[in-house]
Amino acid sequence: MKHFEESMYKLIVETSTNLPGDVRRAVNRGRAAEDAATRAGLALATIAQNIEMAEQEVSPICQDTGMPTFIVHTPVGANQIEMKKAIYQAVVRATKDGKLRPNSVDSLTGANSGDNLGPGTPVIHFEQWEQDKIDVRLILKGGGCENKNIQYSLPTELEGLGKAGRDLDGIRKCILHSIYQAQGQGCSAGFIGVGIGGDRTTGYELAKQQLFRHLDDVNPNEDLAKLEDYILENANKLGIGTMGFGGEVTLLGCKIGVMNRLPASFFVSVAYNCWAFRRQGVMIEPATGEIAEWLYEAGNEVRMNAASEAAAASAGSAAVQGQGREIVLQTPISEEQIRSLRVGDVVVIRGEMHTGRDALHKYLMDHDAPIDLNGAVIYHCGPVMLKDEEGWHVKAAGPTTSIREEPYQGEILKKFGIRAVIGKGGMGPKTLQALQEHGGVYLNAIGGAAQYYAECIKKVNGVDFMEFGIPEAMWHLEVDGFAAIVTMDSHGNSLHADVSKDSAAKLAMFKDPVFS
Repeated sequence: MKHFEESMYKLIVETSTNLPGDVRRAVNRGRAAEDAATRAGLALATIAQNIEMAEQEVSPICQDTGMPTFIVHTPVGANQIEMKKAIYQAVVRATKDGKLRPNSVDSLTGANSGDNLGPGTPVIHFEQWEQDKIDVRLILKGGGCENKNIQYSLPTELEGLGKAGRDLDGIRKCILHSIYQAQGQGCSAGFIGVGIGGDRTTGYELAKQQLFRHLDDVNPNEDLAKLEDYILENANKLGIGTMGFGGEVTLLGCKIGVMNRLPASFFVSVAYNCWAFRRQGVMIEPATGEIAEWLYEAGNEVRMNAASEAAAASAGSAAVQGQGREIVLQTPISEEQIRSLRVGDVVVIRGEMHTGRDALHKYLMDHDAPIDLNGAVIYHCGPVMLKDEEGWHVKAAGPTTSIREEPYQGEILKKFGIRAVIGKGGMGPKTLQALQEHGGVYLNAIGGAAQYYAECIKKVNGVDFMEFGIPEAMWHLEVDGFAAIVTMDSHGNSLHADVSKDSAAKLAMFKDPVFS
């Protein structure tokens, strides 16, 4: 087993940087179904370009490499203790090399371990089986989509859908509601795994296990096969669309599993996964630890036509003609410039911007900023960073989900004179009111497009609060050509609120029973 650690390192790198073939085909189908001359069409073109860039650069597809979760099936007699040590070593190496972002944080102190090791991380599940090979599967599921997981206890009342009972139709309603409640915050268009039954813990485990299924397989349970097809077809009628921009493509895959339950409990658990569906697996030779077989089709066998993706994504406003304008803004930005923007405008940022996530927002509520933020741009981003003799370099830098900052954002905008906030998924009424009162905008970047945006970052000017850990530190970045779409403006308009209201009305169309 001397090669097992190296095999685990290769598995991590492949999972983080190269989407498998079945996922790429699903993204291609989504692009074919979407109108290219829309915000959602532009988002999908950017996503496709980002997939190619990550493969070519061997860099993370998304900067949030999530909680590495390994499922390991071993023959009887395999040394699971030594295998676990090897997986730990591979995780540390992959983190040091910038293939994983350091994501292991002490839940009480907030301290980042820096190497992705700590109590509970990474997650490793071992199970013996009767085959003579070792089967290792890995999923990297980011925090944005993990936060949109949801569990229902039947019977229950669901917004727009009414009563969901303990039957197949009640399950149907729960799944549709789970997609509706995610909106664009889980980086739609997404994939879902559903677990029916079990207890609260095993139900979620079953749901996540469904994400390891091949997208083109057929459920052996006839009722569940029909339900999977129904959900995939009708979820895309909700009009949520890619990134929650509205559109034809909200869901790219649905897999459902079932297990027995207690008489008193009936759980429906949904594991929501973003478009950056990073899972891969290998079959290992027990004698040597070498990879005998990759378990999912290699991503580079399904081409995304990189040249056309680059042209489509770089078209910017050309792809959304009639829906907005393209405006170049040099930082610092004035209130007058911000007041001239409207929802739908494509904004291209030049100059310095500053990253800020949960730890920074909490800190700024009661402290001064380390730099002048008047007219500044705050980017909700936890980048993957590497340092060499020349300094810090950005390896991946897509947006994080913004709604977590809703308790702080409005006050911080007004306190420091910030003019623009960049993130994904939109924000709520408190932030919208502050944008209107103060003169600010919310710009929606394309979630998961970590390589696309990293290319726009020309220099790292500095960093503050490294004690918060690399993802939570305040990075000062020089950018050029950083494009995002105005989805909340200074006039009280919010695309996110509009899409949510529209999709709620469409959800109500599915209230009547379908499966008896």
